[in-house]
Amino acid sequence: MKKINFSAGPAILPASVLEEAADAVRDLNNSGLSILEISHRSKAFSQVLLETESLVRELMGVGEEYAVLFLSGGASTQFFYTAMNLLNPEETAGFLDTGAWSAKAIKETKLFGKVNVLASSKESNYDHIPRSYTIPEGLKYLHVTSNNTIFGTQIHEWPETSTPLVADMSSDIFSRRIPLEKFGIIYAGAQKNLGPAGVTLVIVKKDLLGTVERALPSMLDYRVHIKGASTYNTPPVYPIYVMMLTLRWIKEQGGLEAMEKHNEKKAKLLYDEIDRNPKFKGTVSDKESRSLMNVTFVCTDEADTERFQKEATEAGCDGVKGHRSVGGFRASIYNSMPYEGVETLVNVMKDF
Repeated sequence: MKKINFSAGPAILPASVLEEAADAVRDLNNSGLSILEISHRSKAFSQVLLETESLVRELMGVGEEYAVLFLSGGASTQFFYTAMNLLNPEETAGFLDTGAWSAKAIKETKLFGKVNVLASSKESNYDHIPRSYTIPEGLKYLHVTSNNTIFGTQIHEWPETSTPLVADMSSDIFSRRIPLEKFGIIYAGAQKNLGPAGVTLVIVKKDLLGTVERALPSMLDYRVHIKGASTYNTPPVYPIYVMMLTLRWIKEQGGLEAMEKHNEKKAKLLYDEIDRNPKFKGTVSDKESRSLMNVTFVCTDEADTERFQKEATEAGCDGVKGHRSVGGFRASIYNSMPYEGVETLVNVMKDF
């Protein structure tokens, strides 16, 4: 039986994407070669790269003032990459501290410049997105983490500021529409909504670059990768190919507007059951901060935790155990999670 994958990442992918990706491992478009063995300089891969970038631009409305890059190292590499490329030692980056990943980004940024944490929900175990804070003048950029996989929170109202936003969107990119003009850099590991682990999507406004005084290693300079069209070194060929297939699927579903409605519908179904069912309670204190991607909850009686985990597993729900920082359960319901998958989990909760 095919399990229902509620894992936080690497995460569920559309069935059609998995089938086409598997076929390409054997033979890419009747070329006689596997996608795993073609040259990154070949015409076949150049077409993949061009289509993937084109789909990113089309679906998100990315203009030519932005570069679209496909890099290695995951979002964790971008924690310091962004600071190296944007921040001089005497300059300050603002941060919203909303979870484990923003905390790590803060730590890395301090190696290259000054950091001003404008607001944090750490004292309450990151159970909400702070909304009452002041954005001072003079920040080089303001860094936000749009969705927090561990704690189940998500930014639904973007900061009102003329300061460029730098956003880690690893776990909710392409799940909804965003006001792109607010952002200087968006980065995202692919393994939630875009494909398998191994490639990181970076969207960077080109006029922000070239202002730092430090010498940058070639591999850590956005401008080098822009000039090389993401092929300065050998890029992650197969993950980019699967990203292309996934973006095609998103387009076929109706684009980001359709994804947004699909994700809101799934999340409402699950949150309604958590709020209705006396056996469970949500872990996010502020309902306006609830994530549409990662739904976190616990059993009202901790003694029920093991039994509910067992019943969910028996129903085919895989990966619902919560992160150790929160406990309980976490249902990750990314783009590719069908409504029926959430219904299965909700039915287990009703029976319980």
